[in-house]
Amino acid sequence: MRYRIEKDSLGPKKVPSKAYYGVQTVRALENFPVSRLTFPVAMIRALGTVKLAAAQANIRLGRLDSRRGRVIQQAARELITNRNGLQQQIVVDVYQAGAGTSLNMNVNEVLANRAIEILGGRRGDYSKVHPNDHVNMAQSTNDVIPTSIRLAILFVLPELIEVLEDLEKVLKVKAKAFDRVIKSGRTHLQDAVPIRLGQEFSGYARIVEKARGRILQSQEWLYELNLGATAVGTGLNSHPRYRATAVGILRRETKLPVVPARNLFEVTQSMSDVAHVSHSVRGLALDVTKIANDFRLLNSGPRTGFGELELPAMQPGSSIMPGKVNPVMAEMLNQVCFHVIGHDLTIAFAAQAGQLELNVMMPVMGHTLVTSVQILSNGIRLFTDRCVRGIRADVKRCRQYAERSVGLATALNPTIGYQKAAELVKQAVKTDASLRQVMEEWGLLKNPKIAHLLDDPFALTKPS
Repeated sequence: MRYRIEKDSLGPKKVPSKAYYGVQTVRALENFPVSRLTFPVAMIRALGTVKLAAAQANIRLGRLDSRRGRVIQQAARELITNRNGLQQQIVVDVYQAGAGTSLNMNVNEVLANRAIEILGGRRGDYSKVHPNDHVNMAQSTNDVIPTSIRLAILFVLPELIEVLEDLEKVLKVKAKAFDRVIKSGRTHLQDAVPIRLGQEFSGYARIVEKARGRILQSQEWLYELNLGATAVGTGLNSHPRYRATAVGILRRETKLPVVPARNLFEVTQSMSDVAHVSHSVRGLALDVTKIANDFRLLNSGPRTGFGELELPAMQPGSSIMPGKVNPVMAEMLNQVCFHVIGHDLTIAFAAQAGQLELNVMMPVMGHTLVTSVQILSNGIRLFTDRCVRGIRADVKRCRQYAERSVGLATALNPTIGYQKAAELVKQAVKTDASLRQVMEEWGLLKNPKIAHLLDDPFALTKPS
């Protein structure tokens, strides 16, 4: 491999001659070979968009000459679209020095060297375009990274909202289709009063709807950006109009309703807005885990379990047991949700670790939350398409369980009283008989009210 020599404040360093990144990125690669995890594309796009807006704003305000500003903008657009493979040049590890200085400088160096190349120069000749003086003009890691994290999350959330809308819609369709399917309700995993399968599914649909609403509410806080705060929130080294100008350009470029933060110091110090979004995403993970677990339970068997739901058979379920089919899509979604829940704990710890004017744990927060949103989007989409759409009900099995459930006795309370109904249940369980058989033995079916309850179980699934 051929190298060029670049210098920074710590001295000279060899840099691969074909690399668009520079000396500070090389130091980060040497210092932090931790995980081989790099930042999601959404984060890189967000950083490119911030650099584009900053260059435009500084040109408008007379701080950056148009010749340099033009090529920085071109390079930034290439980073956003991955032209010339620039996104693959953002190589620093997620686990790095605090605040994301290594990430910010990686982007600055890539854009500077690409801009130099556009001008006809050689990579590393920073007299033409400098990573700090020109690409990073009027910026600090401390406003670039928080702004980019917020933008990246806003870039990926619409996909999650879209897949949730689809899941909710499919669950509502199933609720309507299963509305006449009578089954036994279960509480504490024990027999309870009858319920319609459609009612269960309507509950699932509402759970998803509310989770989606909480995410939409939480993202509102992300529209406040601290770009222009520079190092500590004072805006040192930026033009008085830079803040409003740069954020206005971001609003136009992203089509997002972003605004300058009401208080630059608050947004620079605190990552609670990001943590709030993470908590709402975690809440969604908890909700869809419950739904996936219910489907697995109701699909259990087919001979020795509940067997009330038939989930689509997607692949053979065992390397040793012939014909076995597992609820693989629900199992996949469970694992995705567990990962997301763990990510939220990481974000919670990182959010509380901010000190004084800055939270230095931002790199892991940005990577983790963007990843959570993306894997949850993919997992829920696959679960919806390959599982929920194809769910069928075993109507006969559901009806059998409903008729054998000792929970039916609850409906007799107003007629024969709680104590008498409890004795009825004990007798049915002791003799392994149905409630109807015991009531017939006790002569209770001569009461027309009681007979009517057993003949119309649908009436037991609504107020009466």
